[in-house]
Amino acid sequence: MADKKNYYDILGVDKKATPDEIKSAYRKLAMKYHPDRNQGDEVAAERFKEVNEAHETLSDQQKRAAYDYELEHPGMGGFGGAGGFGGFGGGGFEDISDIFSSFFGGGFGGSSRAQQQQSRVGEDIQREMTLSFMDAAKGCRKEFSYMRNEPCSACKATGAKNGTAFDFCGKCGGKGVIQQVQSTMFGRTIRQTVCPDCGGLGKKIREKCPDCKGKGTQRKETTVTIDIPAGVDTGSYMKKRGMGQGVLGGTPGDLIVLFRVEPHKIFVRERFDLRVDLPISFKTAALGGTVQVPTIDSTFEFTIPEGTQSGTVFTIRGKGIKSARNGTGNLILRVIVEVPSKLSKDQRKALEKWENNLDLKQCERMKRYADNVESLYGKNPYEK
Repeated sequence: MADKKNYYDILGVDKKATPDEIKSAYRKLAMKYHPDRNQGDEVAAERFKEVNEAHETLSDQQKRAAYDYELEHPGMGGFGGAGGFGGFGGGGFEDISDIFSSFFGGGFGGSSRAQQQQSRVGEDIQREMTLSFMDAAKGCRKEFSYMRNEPCSACKATGAKNGTAFDFCGKCGGKGVIQQVQSTMFGRTIRQTVCPDCGGLGKKIREKCPDCKGKGTQRKETTVTIDIPAGVDTGSYMKKRGMGQGVLGGTPGDLIVLFRVEPHKIFVRERFDLRVDLPISFKTAALGGTVQVPTIDSTFEFTIPEGTQSGTVFTIRGKGIKSARNGTGNLILRVIVEVPSKLSKDQRKALEKWENNLDLKQCERMKRYADNVESLYGKNPYEK
């Protein structure tokens, strides 16, 4: 195992991670490194491949047990290396899975019909939901409709009439899997495969459910209500457990709703902070004054200090987006002093008169610039 990748490290989970923790870690990484989001990025493509490889092994109960054994016993070559297993013989015991279950602490499962049925999980469904900027910032409730293979209520996804018209498979004893013992030069190995007679269900239907025709699911439009918390952003997602694709003899997958937030005419969002470009007149910038500034819920009066320069940034704490987990962000104002594009004759004369009376000492940046140019070239750049 020394030259093999550590799948737990790849997914960023502990060796004792539960199946749900492994599934959650995989989804986050798969979304992060998905080729559609990283077109042309070879590093991301390789990471995506590794993440899928790790998930394929750790999400499968049998593969994970074999992988864990190799981690703990480097160089043993998997289960075949445990030569002591050869002493079990072929058929010298009633149920091979019971012995393996006790040896690996139940890692193989298969010892109960309930475990086998639980291991059949339908596919997840991923859908995108577009939210307005305000709905995402404040939180909202939305109804969401989509098509899925819904578990048949008449047969409880068994495919059998009334959910009872079936027999347990005689080949696998209702477990859904069978074990095959093989002798090799390294000893005896045991391979567990899906039962070919029942396809892993552990049972055979005597009479099909008339509603779903034995499929265990029906194609229907499903409507769910989603309570979206305040503060979601583009790329955020929510999961509705059991609302994914149904599967014959198992449990449905999950519905994953991925959010896309529309831009706003005034606000620019940075996590939970809000940025606003605030245009003001030259008079307000020079003499100071008050302006109405917007927030998520309303407006408030903000005082512009005398002599405010264009580009000045003010931070108003606690006026950003509220989030139950992350508190409330800030409102960040950037002042833009707007110069009129057109002036009347009277305005032009008044402005020229004002400029003629202007002393450079009143304008710090102009004064510094003039001094620097004059020291280099001996001429004031503002003299006519």
